[in-house]
Amino acid sequence: MTTSNRFHPLRTATVCMAMLAAPAVGYAQNANPAAASPGAPAGATGSPVPEVVVTSSPALDVYAQPPAQTTTTIGRDQFENSPNFTIGDVLIESPGVTVKQGNGPRDVGISIRGSNDRNGFGVRNIQVLEDGFPVTQPDGLSRTDLTDPHAYGAIDVYRGPSSVLFGNYATGGALNFHTRPGGSIGGFETEVDFGSFNYQNGYGIFGNRGDNYEYMGFASGERGNGFIGNSAFAITTQNGLATYRPTLSDKLTFKIINNNVDTQLPIRLSLNQFHQNPFQNNCNTAASAALGCATVNLFANGVSGATVAETARQAGLGRSDQRSIGGMRWEHNLDTDTLWRLQFVYDNKDINQPTGATSALGDEPAFNIISDVTQHGSVFGMDAVHFAGLYGNYAYLDTSTYNVGTSGFPYSALGAETARTLGHQSNIGARMQEQITFAPGWTAVGGLAIEETTLQALDQIYVPSASQIAVARDFLNWAYEAGLRYQPDDAWVLHARAASGYGTPQASNLFVTSAGVNGDNTQLQSQTNNGFDLGADWLPAAAVHLGLTGFYEFFRNELVSQSAGAGLQTFTFNAPRSEHRGVEGIADWRPAPGWRLLGTVSFDDQVYTRYTEQLSAGSKTATFDRAGNRIPGIQPADLFSRVSYDVPDGPLAGLGAFVEYDRRAGFNIDNANLVQVPSYDIINLNVHFTPQLSGGTVRSLTVFFEVQNLLNKTYVASANNVTDSISSTTGAQNPAGTVSSTGGSIYAGAPQSFIGGVRIKF
Repeated sequence: MTTSNRFHPLRTATVCMAMLAAPAVGYAQNANPAAASPGAPAGATGSPVPEVVVTSSPALDVYAQPPAQTTTTIGRDQFENSPNFTIGDVLIESPGVTVKQGNGPRDVGISIRGSNDRNGFGVRNIQVLEDGFPVTQPDGLSRTDLTDPHAYGAIDVYRGPSSVLFGNYATGGALNFHTRPGGSIGGFETEVDFGSFNYQNGYGIFGNRGDNYEYMGFASGERGNGFIGNSAFAITTQNGLATYRPTLSDKLTFKIINNNVDTQLPIRLSLNQFHQNPFQNNCNTAASAALGCATVNLFANGVSGATVAETARQAGLGRSDQRSIGGMRWEHNLDTDTLWRLQFVYDNKDINQPTGATSALGDEPAFNIISDVTQHGSVFGMDAVHFAGLYGNYAYLDTSTYNVGTSGFPYSALGAETARTLGHQSNIGARMQEQITFAPGWTAVGGLAIEETTLQALDQIYVPSASQIAVARDFLNWAYEAGLRYQPDDAWVLHARAASGYGTPQASNLFVTSAGVNGDNTQLQSQTNNGFDLGADWLPAAAVHLGLTGFYEFFRNELVSQSAGAGLQTFTFNAPRSEHRGVEGIADWRPAPGWRLLGTVSFDDQVYTRYTEQLSAGSKTATFDRAGNRIPGIQPADLFSRVSYDVPDGPLAGLGAFVEYDRRAGFNIDNANLVQVPSYDIINLNVHFTPQLSGGTVRSLTVFFEVQNLLNKTYVASANNVTDSISSTTGAQNPAGTVSSTGGSIYAGAPQSFIGGVRIKF
């Protein structure tokens, strides 16, 4: 839903200021121009610093509220009194967004309009940013291990293809996380939480601002036993943001993130195993394992030949990863109507991931540089904003694959090195956009982008026999955007948009075959998405917001990933033609002081329109026309609602409660559409209290208690796509029962859980 420049309940924290290839920090103004924006730099009365910002920033903010794009911002007031273990707990409040459990406690698969539902871990097909700095590496992968919800003040969701502004991999949209402004913290805050399954969390955040600076720092640690066998974890995160204005025309922004994740990892289940033993109870060893326990086959000698079945605990499966990001941005006002920005980011990913029969070890340093100019001017006498920029990024690739050895508990033992991938990926491009206000209430947008991706890599295979696969691919992609926004009055905003997005394959996609082993898959092509949106928002009062958007998207060579089976690697293929169409809606109503009713709904229908799948077994090979079938992994219908009440005044002021209802429809997990995972309904209940304090050292105190999954439903929190198969005797497609027994797919969601916490602000 696009939003007007006036305030409405959903945009409780205003949207980001323009960035380079990613929006920079800053906030749009609300209905009261004199009010201090949460992200505006501080200054004493009469200080010239805020005057510079007010003069230039709103007119030059091409990213803050893209006039025709469907966007949502989730403000901190919507999630500050909840435990928010993962960022998925927050993002489900946006229409069009679905989440699934990834490989690790805080690794969440985030999808916009189904864009990432087909992937097994991390975030793909979405560009992810934090305070305007990219946290998606040049190969298109983002992971949310480093994303602690307690650090953020707002989250922007850009829905629909967005490669004009965000470049490669923005086929489904983009996200921008805003850390809490230092001025809004104004001191120090700490929180401790305790909950079921020995969950413990603690964080501290500090920040402040002055006439020409603002800063914040955040650190947190989380640990727990996990609710599934072999899923204990420990995570630490540090995050910081600082801005400094050395002159009236210059602003420097500095960003750091560091994250360490050390977690055990269970084996994904087949659907049959999920029904038998969803939480992997009594699965310590394969010899004594209970019914439904998943196992992985490991080579007894670590190289080849005879295998031994072991549980995740026996094998010591898990992840031990570190991610470190540092960035700097310089913004310079050439004049009051022209802003130039230059941004640099260093991003290093160091992984150790024995997640199944194989383990990945690697180090991937990456660099990102962006420069752009935004100018407020005119076109034939009409008010306009001109934007143009250049950008480039580079990632060095060095990843080794090892067989996982037997009996590695508590830490996996490595067998033979089976393959090593060396190479690099770079993206270089240019973009431009025009926004023209050609009549009262009417704004037109047009944009173009072009980008060249170079992927050079060598895959050296050692086991079962020595061989090499070399790839040198250049992909040239371009994107367009054309949009129209009409705001006839303060109550209505109408928008229409046509735009495209693209995403190139990454090196790891090119070296895993459909059998789930190292090999040649170098024929993959870029995927492209041409999408069309039409929507309306109705805001008759500050307490009411209703919005509805319809979309229709046409994919070419869509990159679809699926599991080849338990313990095997996920492989990727191109589906030549597919279509995504759906509707997203929001209702946000505050009928009386203290009351709020929030609801979002999404319908997403995705089908193959041209795709022939080839399956082989033994000497038999068969092809199957999948045209008209639903694309597996896509949640077709989602409903989220919350009813909340916070006592606005009187002796109980600060006491509040809410109840949430989340409904997720079932979906197919195979291309033949033979098997669906079941739908589910989850209810959460929260009570919180922030008493009125008379002053002193403690400025604010909040206590909360939440029951998650109140009715203790057993549900599928994550299901990867699995392959269909044929009979090696007849060549006929195997029935649904065979698909249901194919492993490597499912993680169960958390059972009934209790979490309580105390937050103190000094």
